[in-house]
Amino acid sequence: MPELPEVETVVRGLREALPGRCIVSVRLGKTDFIDDPAALESDLPGNRITGVRRHGKFVVVELEARAGAAASACLLVHLGMTGQLTTGRADTPAAPHTHVFFALDDGQELRYTDIRRFGRMVLASEGLRERVLGPLGLDPVEAGERDFCERLRGRRARIKALLLDQRVFSGMGNIYTDESLWRARIHPKRIAASLKEAELARLYRAVGDILREAIRLRGSSVSDYVDAKGERGEYQMRHRVYQRNGRKCHRCGALIRRVIVAGRSSYFCPRCQPAPRGRKRVRRQRQLKIKKAPARMKKPA
Repeated sequence: MPELPEVETVVRGLREALPGRCIVSVRLGKTDFIDDPAALESDLPGNRITGVRRHGKFVVVELEARAGAAASACLLVHLGMTGQLTTGRADTPAAPHTHVFFALDDGQELRYTDIRRFGRMVLASEGLRERVLGPLGLDPVEAGERDFCERLRGRRARIKALLLDQRVFSGMGNIYTDESLWRARIHPKRIAASLKEAELARLYRAVGDILREAIRLRGSSVSDYVDAKGERGEYQMRHRVYQRNGRKCHRCGALIRRVIVAGRSSYFCPRCQPAPRGRKRVRRQRQLKIKKAPARMKKPA
């Protein structure tokens, strides 16, 4: 699934081609991922694109208010698992599973391709935009250390589940959560409240460094992801734990393992990222200590 670095890469590519362009027409194929396809076809033509930005995992295409419109709208696109937004000449053959064609006034076309159609596309007014984007959490690239740590401090959920929760941090996904936890030497099953201040600070730095590095390398192409020009990313060559089950850790040589956390496959190094001590394990260790303790001699009467 495209995560924050992939969506940011797509946005930066679209930002080179779309602002200032006018949408001439809209042609639709399958529409089960579109909120109100009729509105997309009737209301988008004639709109001028003023900007493109990222909000969490959403691509936000800002539109200039049309004459007579009460307020400007925007096009919100979530790429889901296999969605692609690319630009190119309108006369080039379309890739299979291309479902939306936005014809532009310069002869180019913005196309949305999605094999599995788990994405979402909606032409949103200001109110709807707030309902869709408002509940999303802190952007981990823009967050300061204090705000980042405050989101985690004292929470009783597992650290990986919190990093994946889009209401806590918007944009994080399985790849960069696993990579960040490995770099910070934190097991994905650790309870957030158990993390010391030094560990929280280390995780903050790891998340920021990895996301920025992945953006610089245009994301990870581990499945269908390509950027706005149809080119693959390079960060998959830098993965240290993600999908490396049974292979040696780059840091210590131990074999990478896989567990399920928050319903997702999670990859970690058992030596670099020690597992949390469960209650049963602690109780068993206490019992062993009691058995090994020497018996006290009774004082003579």
